[in-house]
Amino acid sequence: MHPDDWHLTDDLDAFLARTDAFLRSRPVLHNTPLTVFEKLRTEGVRAHGEQPPVFGHLERRGEVRAVFYRLPPRGLSVTPLSPGQADGLAARLVALGYALPSIGAEESTAAAFASAWQRHTGATPAPRVRLHLYRLGTLTPPEPFPAGRGRLVDEERHEQLMRWCGEFAADVGEDVTIDAATWADTRFAEKRYTFWETPDGTPVSMAGVNPMVAGMVRVDPVYTPARLRGRGYAGAVTVEVSRAALAAGAEEVVLYTDAANPTSNALYQRLGYVRVADWAAYDFTYGA
Repeated sequence: MHPDDWHLTDDLDAFLARTDAFLRSRPVLHNTPLTVFEKLRTEGVRAHGEQPPVFGHLERRGEVRAVFYRLPPRGLSVTPLSPGQADGLAARLVALGYALPSIGAEESTAAAFASAWQRHTGATPAPRVRLHLYRLGTLTPPEPFPAGRGRLVDEERHEQLMRWCGEFAADVGEDVTIDAATWADTRFAEKRYTFWETPDGTPVSMAGVNPMVAGMVRVDPVYTPARLRGRGYAGAVTVEVSRAALAAGAEEVVLYTDAANPTSNALYQRLGYVRVADWAAYDFTYGA
């Protein structure tokens, strides 16, 4: 794959005008860029220091074949590529002087790009995380179903919501500060949240959902405090938000799980979620 087949820009509107149809053609597999670009379209693109965001697409014979984006200080995110396409992208970015801290993509794509980046730059790639991507098949509520009900999180519960999002981020190793001052700039801010409450009104679990785009809703995050786990609350709140997404017209409901967490993977499969792909991230270390 010739590296010049990749077209780069910092103009989000021009980029989406060319790539939106491609992204929407596979909303399950493209769920992350779809939600990221929808947020940028709504809130605007902000540069981080002197590093501007960059968007790119691979085009052959007038057809978009793949896209990537980088929003500094985060690493590169890219839709599925062949090994040759991954090498072409790595060569193009190196030629333009880009330095990347990481790559996140479908598992074979991430591995191919990490290998290509090492060849072109000498950087050492290290696997950071591996995730499973699930889409909802037939929603199957758990038995027994815990007593209680779902309730949309309102402003009165916002402080508790921020605290739980912070606990979730710590559990999964995200380096982020979540409080009233930083909330709006975190990835958690644009979501709609539901608490599962016991019959006396005590919140015991939460689930967030991203705004619907291309008929797709992503459930993220799902969190139950450690002292309350093992009682079915995570399953109950996941069923609640999944039902709400379908009732709102979602054609696809998706979520990610940590591949190393057998408990969460087993839970979502029992609820009717079907694994469709694997995702991985690699961090890059550069020598002198």
